[in-house]
Amino acid sequence: MNILFLMTDQHRVDTLGAYGNPHVATPHLDRLAAGGTRFDRFYTPTAICTPARASLLTGQAPFRHRLLANHERNVGYLEDLREDVFTFPAALAERGYQLGLVGKWHGGTLRNAASYGFEGPDLAGWHNPVDHPDYLAYLDANGLPPYRISEPVRGTMPNGNPGNLLAARLHQPVEATFEHYLATRTIEQLERYAATGRPFFQATHFFGPHLPYLLPDAYFDRYDPALVELPPSIAETFEGKPPVQRNYSAHWTFDTMPIEVTRKLIAVYWGYVTLIDEQIGRILTRMDELGLTGTTSVFFTADHGEFTGAHRLHDKGPAMYEDIYRIPGIVRVPGQPPQVRDEFASLTDCTATVLELAGCDPAPAVDSRSLLPLVRGERPAWRTELLAEFHGHHFPYPQRMLRDDRYKLVVNPESVNELYDLAADPHELSNRYPHPEMADVRRRLMRRLYGLLRERGDNFYHWMTPMYDIGASDYDPSLSAFEPEGTTA
Repeated sequence: MNILFLMTDQHRVDTLGAYGNPHVATPHLDRLAAGGTRFDRFYTPTAICTPARASLLTGQAPFRHRLLANHERNVGYLEDLREDVFTFPAALAERGYQLGLVGKWHGGTLRNAASYGFEGPDLAGWHNPVDHPDYLAYLDANGLPPYRISEPVRGTMPNGNPGNLLAARLHQPVEATFEHYLATRTIEQLERYAATGRPFFQATHFFGPHLPYLLPDAYFDRYDPALVELPPSIAETFEGKPPVQRNYSAHWTFDTMPIEVTRKLIAVYWGYVTLIDEQIGRILTRMDELGLTGTTSVFFTADHGEFTGAHRLHDKGPAMYEDIYRIPGIVRVPGQPPQVRDEFASLTDCTATVLELAGCDPAPAVDSRSLLPLVRGERPAWRTELLAEFHGHHFPYPQRMLRDDRYKLVVNPESVNELYDLAADPHELSNRYPHPEMADVRRRLMRRLYGLLRERGDNFYHWMTPMYDIGASDYDPSLSAFEPEGTTA
């Protein structure tokens, strides 16, 4: 079974037609979803690029693989996976797979995609590397103009400096965009792999729709801002929330820009999604022409979501809201029924799924579970909750999250904990953690999270042992051995 793995960066699930957006044109991804399995409750293990991508590579939770931060703002964590960590491409290579990766890597500083056996241009960093020699050669070979932008959109930082670039108008035709370039290089690799007759794993990782949104006129102006319905959480007051969220709102300069700018930013973000969808369409069409569709499983997902003004925030950060943790998840396996599933699934589950499709043992992907039983339409016993974690961005900031069918608990050791009733408050505006009527829910979720962390071996639980209602402790949280066993006070 060949495998095509399509991935975007910082992609809101609610921008796709298949997930209910009535305005954004995503016909190619919608077609993929209509012919495969669309997961409605698909989540990232952590809403930050490098750790999430490392979880996909290893099938391990971030606390286990220990690659916990993007290197650009790393504050002391590892910057590359350890040499002894299992990775799925090594297992596929042993089965004779050709391995290709075109696009964003962002998986380390010393070890690039080629270090793990992938072929393709080495495109390092978090944003489109528009000065990369291979991209410049592509422009030159096709007589296309170089990258140039105007009309930058940015707010004002708390210290009065200009804010981060959020969007700008790109003065290039679509054929010169980095997204078109990535699709072209992917098609070239597919053509080479198809000629060999050997199985392949081809990944295409788009750098977008991660901000800044740099788009040609046709996409920058594709959607009328009047179509944009502002996210209800734009009414966020941060009352009863961890103060870091208000600080991040100031960092992303939300309140320094008129609300009309926010509408335009969302409309431009939609245009970015459409541009990427069109490039994915080119890849899928060429795969059809090469006769590969019937023998190729296709994945589409993202590393995490994006705020685009929700909760008066942009980008991502230390706030475990659905906006950045829920992501698109589509899997099309030849011969399997079109369907929609509502089980909790994760980006990390893609690892075991890829391994099983390739005939490899998925067991080394220890925090991953193959989605193939769900894709086949079966009803296996499945997890009834979702566990996620965060370790920091700009500064260390540990969090753990547990959500079930209705509620979400977020533990913030240095601040207030959070509890949301997603049925009554789907936009997560009211932190109900301190509410007396939520005591039973709070206790149940805290004890369940504690148990899951202990089962995993995530040492975050040691903080929870003395601090929260986890029931009777069955070990000495000081980890000392000063008293003989059985001694009582």
